[in-house]
Amino acid sequence: MILPIYAYGSPVLRKKAREIERDYPELTALIDNMFETMYRSHGVGLAAPQVGKSIRLFIVDTSGFAEMDGLTEQERQEVIAFKKVFINAYITEEKGEVWSFNEGCLSIPDIHEDVKRPTTITIRYVDENFKEHTDVYEGIMARVIQHEYDHLEGILFTDRLSPLKKRLLKRKLESIKKGKITVNYPMRFVK
Repeated sequence: MILPIYAYGSPVLRKKAREIERDYPELTALIDNMFETMYRSHGVGLAAPQVGKSIRLFIVDTSGFAEMDGLTEQERQEVIAFKKVFINAYITEEKGEVWSFNEGCLSIPDIHEDVKRPTTITIRYVDENFKEHTDVYEGIMARVIQHEYDHLEGILFTDRLSPLKKRLLKRKLESIKKGKITVNYPMRFVK
């Protein structure tokens, strides 16, 4: 089932999400619906707060970056194969060179800006079977994880922009908040 994506300005996007237990109601269905919603919206990641659930859950599938310029064949294969569920995730380390990448967000349609983030992260989480993991990710995979992880902390990519960029985007953001945009996927706007 396609879920509506909560738009910029929705209070759920600013809350710090809470952990969940294995018995969270209909978790498997929620994960399946989130993947269906993400694919329908042409995203590469989706966090539960974006579908109105303030819980520590996000999904990623970076295969949409497979045709990105500058990837080696090995990197391309890694990007194609990277599809994961992260529950109760915590980034425990960020390191490496800080690099810019043009980010967008399904909750903030039609806005794309360069965001600086470290190249490498270590993240502790459980998967959909509640098996514990501590993994290190680099490059585009780390980038997507950091973006989705921010949603669990109530942070949007626009928060990471310079004050000047934020001022320049203010009118566009207000239009999104009020639903004065056209998107090809269901959205829920602030009333």
